[in-house]
Amino acid sequence: MLEKSFGLLYFLKQTGNEPKKYIYLRITVDGHPAELSTKKQWWENRWDQEKGRATGVKEDAREVNHFLDTLENKVFRARKQLIEDEELITAELLRSMLAGKDARKMILEVFAAHNKQMEALVGKDFADGTLDRYKTSYDHTKAFIHWQYQAEDMSIRKLNHFFIEQYAFWLKTVRNCNHNTTMKYLANFKKIVLICVKNKWLAADPFANFSLAKKPVARDPLTEWELDAIVKKNFENERLNMVRDIFVFSCYTGLAYADVKKLKRSEIEKGVDGEQWIFTPRQKTDTPCPIPLLPVALQLLDKYAGHPKCANQDLVLPVLSNQKMNAYLKEIADICGIKKVLTYHLARHTFATTITLSNGVPLETVSRMLGHTTITQTQHYAKIMHSKISMDMAALREKYAVAATAQPEQECVEKVKATSASPKYNYVLVAS
Repeated sequence: MLEKSFGLLYFLKQTGNEPKKYIYLRITVDGHPAELSTKKQWWENRWDQEKGRATGVKEDAREVNHFLDTLENKVFRARKQLIEDEELITAELLRSMLAGKDARKMILEVFAAHNKQMEALVGKDFADGTLDRYKTSYDHTKAFIHWQYQAEDMSIRKLNHFFIEQYAFWLKTVRNCNHNTTMKYLANFKKIVLICVKNKWLAADPFANFSLAKKPVARDPLTEWELDAIVKKNFENERLNMVRDIFVFSCYTGLAYADVKKLKRSEIEKGVDGEQWIFTPRQKTDTPCPIPLLPVALQLLDKYAGHPKCANQDLVLPVLSNQKMNAYLKEIADICGIKKVLTYHLARHTFATTITLSNGVPLETVSRMLGHTTITQTQHYAKIMHSKISMDMAALREKYAVAATAQPEQECVEKVKATSASPKYNYVLVAS
């Protein structure tokens, strides 16, 4: 972006008691100055302040003036580069470029540095899956920049609302991502952008007027008969039986894939009621998940107690990779005649709805067992429970049916009169 005013000035500056003074360069852009030492010294009585050059024709004067001319040309070349890059020209940025400390941060450079730090913190602050998501986001960002700008990288200062809009368009069309997946990738990228804003490498947040809201997703957990069909099915393939058991364990505990995979036998202890409980923090949020074990889950614990992988690593279950688990679950759904898309995460939804909320377990209790940080995260599970609504209203319907037939009309009228709080009104029950 071209500046409104631009100026260069060489001047002498006293920095001690030495007879010579240092030559400084002052760059002024739109009234904002930035000074830079040339590291050269000169005598005041041999200096023309109006021209900003050494006076005389001696060899030392010609040498210092040639150096100052060269430095001035470097300033104009740096300014030209910023104009070609369509970047905001500032005195500070030009000074940094002259000093060999180009303050222009590159998007992929910052993203790569972030991912490198995240990798060092895997197992402490981050999970492997989180790092994988950011690596994928980096790859998407790199591909988008090449697609949109035909460049290998670009300055962080070029980020604007148009960049974000086009990135979202690219994710949805070229990468064929759905809306919510697109928002996830953009949320990852926003973290990188905010790093730049906080470090003042970027003046404003280009996401300021861009909504990252996700569309509501209908949760469709397994029904009781669908879960029962999976539990009772004996598969010829032993690997399918094992995957089914691990999936069912999550259906009766609510644990996510990452939490089941890392679950150790040492994390199962007696609870306040003397029964076996799981005491493990969620890998995603590090929130505690106290979960009393139901009979089905206890049976599965016993079944795999002697499995080599479990015994050697103190693990509860021999969990495969998430990709393999989901591939086998698809096969299990086909064999059991289940039309729903069966993924491992569906077990968590099944626990929240079919196993707990549908059987009268309070929302607050379910939220605590799921390891949610707020009750709002759990509330969306209750919105789809038509069977629970039917059960509750059936009980209410029966209550009113009994009340309507238990007493004759005249007795109802007398009760209304007796309980009336004001003598000014006469209450009459009108028969339908």
